[in-house]
Order: sequence, then C-alpha cells, then structure tokens
Amino acid sequence: MKGDRVEIVVDAGDTTRTYEVVASRAGRRVETAVRRGVVEVSEVTRSGSVVRTARFMATRVLALVEQPVPREEAAEREARTGRSLGEDPETS
Repeated sequence: MKGDRVEIVVDAGDTTRTYEVVASRAGRRVETAVRRGVVEVSEVTRSGSVVRTARFMATRVLALVEQPVPREEAAEREARTGRSLGEDPETS
C-alpha cells in the first residue's frame, strides 16, 4: 500500500543510523525478511517484482519498525463519500 514504510535503526560503531524504505507508488508494499544473518527490506510491486532492496547485517540492526498506512474506517469513508457501503451508486 502506498505510504507503508519500514524504519531500520543500525549500530554504526559509536553512533546509530536510521534508514527508511517506503512504498513510493500505489499498489506497492514493503516486505521484510531475515535470512542467514541478514535483514532484508524490499519494496515490492503487486506482481511480486522487487523494486529496491536494503540489506543489513542482523547483528548490527537495533530496531526494525514497520509503520503501515492507517486504513480508512467504513464510517470515515461513508462520511467522505456521503453514502453507505451497501448503497448502489446508480440508484442513489
């Protein structure tokens, strides 16, 4: 979902560094995986093609924060559009 993002905080010796991977376009999502001591964060299209990937040594990762886009509630959607979900737009 556009706007989904993952923040990665990495130990860089005497300081920390923060990196961010964001789903930059509609229909893209951010996926995380930990394999063989490597943390991999990827931006993926609807079809599953990887657009970009960030890789970090798992021993250096201090925090991995997933921040999904807040989904719109049905009541908010109804207030914005002026009709309920069950209504047929052609009969309104």
